[in-house]
Amino acid sequence: MVDFNQKLFSEFPPVTTGEWEAQIAADLKGQDYEQALTWQTYEGFKVNPFYRSENLAELKYLNFLPGEFPFIRGTKPANGWLIRQDIFVQNFKEANKKALDILCKGVNSLGFYFDCRTDVTSEKLSLLLNDIELDSCEVNFVCPCQKCNCVEVFTGYVDRGKWDNKLVSASSAVDPLGTITMKGKFEEGGEEAAFSRLTELVRKAQILPEFRVIGVNGKFFGNSGSSVVQQLAFSLAIGTEYLTRLTDAGMNIDEVARKIKFNFSISNNYFMEIARLRAARWLWACIVKAYRPQNEDSAKMVVHCETGNYNKTLYDPYVNMLRTQTETMSAVLGGAGSVTVQAYDSVFQTPSEFSERIARNQQILLKEEAYFDKTVDPGGGSYYIETLTSSIAEAAWKLFLQVQDKGGYLAALREGFIQKEINNMVAERNMNLAFRNDHLLGTNSFPDFSEKLEEELDSSVFSPQDFTEPGAEVETLKFNRGAQVFERLRYKTDLYSGKNKRPVAFMLTMGNPAIRKTRALFACNFFAIAGFTVIDNNGYTTVEVGVKAAKEADADIVVVCSSDNEYITLVPEVAGMLGKEILVVAGNPACREELETKGIKNFIHVRSNMLVELGKYQELLGI
Repeated sequence: MVDFNQKLFSEFPPVTTGEWEAQIAADLKGQDYEQALTWQTYEGFKVNPFYRSENLAELKYLNFLPGEFPFIRGTKPANGWLIRQDIFVQNFKEANKKALDILCKGVNSLGFYFDCRTDVTSEKLSLLLNDIELDSCEVNFVCPCQKCNCVEVFTGYVDRGKWDNKLVSASSAVDPLGTITMKGKFEEGGEEAAFSRLTELVRKAQILPEFRVIGVNGKFFGNSGSSVVQQLAFSLAIGTEYLTRLTDAGMNIDEVARKIKFNFSISNNYFMEIARLRAARWLWACIVKAYRPQNEDSAKMVVHCETGNYNKTLYDPYVNMLRTQTETMSAVLGGAGSVTVQAYDSVFQTPSEFSERIARNQQILLKEEAYFDKTVDPGGGSYYIETLTSSIAEAAWKLFLQVQDKGGYLAALREGFIQKEINNMVAERNMNLAFRNDHLLGTNSFPDFSEKLEEELDSSVFSPQDFTEPGAEVETLKFNRGAQVFERLRYKTDLYSGKNKRPVAFMLTMGNPAIRKTRALFACNFFAIAGFTVIDNNGYTTVEVGVKAAKEADADIVVVCSSDNEYITLVPEVAGMLGKEILVVAGNPACREELETKGIKNFIHVRSNMLVELGKYQELLGI
């Protein structure tokens, strides 16, 4: 008979942390533990290779349940979330038709983008929301501008309608601090007018208790290339400034806090993003509590998450589906209230019906097949995620206090502190992509060798998005994608090849089979990243045969792939038989200096700056 009170594995003796580390040190065979296994994050703290219960000993929040202050484990005792799809409104009747259609396909939250040149009147809004049951579906107005936020017209529309005001869940994205961050200035009337309008809108919207008027658009930071900690810290700083401004204007803290919604972008850093959302609720709850609300529930952070754009690619775009899927999982497991999955092709064209269907189904799959809505805070109690939560909270709080010491978010923005922090992060991330310390599959590693883009594309897809308006008073943030510089490089080759022969990089492989295969694989990927045709080979017995094959293939670049020991005689021999072809050595051999004295100039290896090197070869080939 089974004894259900018996502990599993009780026959095994406990293993101490010291014993684990001793075993790891033995397995490393002399390698430095810190360098080999620890991970230094962009967020400024170190991640260890393993964690144990002792790492949680000083964490005081572990005894709180989901739905309990400080809401680390979620703002409700369940893990349901709303599936949102955004619609760009050009024709109000057609947008309504599309909204009704997708509501029948699994969506229960709608986001509307408007052309900022169009005033959204009561009549137009009635046309847009016709037949949409507002007590059964969340509605969100995504644009932060004065013309598009719809607060007054929507409030009037609902109040005149058939619905119970308490059951209508909606949000706007009124965000004057986000506006100046991206456009460089406040809307008409300047700072004072912007906050005066914000106060007025929040007051008018009080008749709709579940209408979140203020949108803290942390996604602006994420899509500009910020780290997880930067996005969180700067978002908290914006939220805090709204709390202060509106309470100073005489509003009640409970009224203000219940009108704020945070819009975050989610990156591909899976566990970090789960932990970030948990840390965000914790820190925001502590901030709101400092204003002494009457109701503890006012400190609940309402979060909408969108899959970010920084890591999305134009080449090999179907990989974007894999990226958005893990990002959506992070958002859901982290406790997001609603999620938008951007279509895989949205970074380079208007999404197709197919790509939008896939984006919807990615969330439906997580609900209906993976049952992610059945378990609340599944990361709770994980030694790793709990430690990450604490580390992110600590790092974000430190950066948040730096902003507060400068007088708050607006003062820090005007000083240039926010921009400098994010621009430095973007530069670091881009450098890591150039040296392949970070990987974008299909872009700076393992590209699709056969993919070609020879049609004319708008050059804007290869450049950061700049929303700066004339008369900007501060430097603005720009939306970045890490892949853009690589895509620009490859597209340059594709356009050239539409009218000329596509450059050919030929692998002249000789000597040690294991080493030559490894170096040939590296070199093939290296040159394919720039759109060159690459020709790999099984190996040649003599230099003469290899060079002859390269010339027959009409190679522009001949890459010698062998071992360091063989390069000293092999490379000069190849060089003596080549003509106009560019000779490249795969690797950074000990004999490099000696080879350079013999006129060998080109070497590619894992420490090469890919952008610099590939740009050089394009120039040598006249591209």
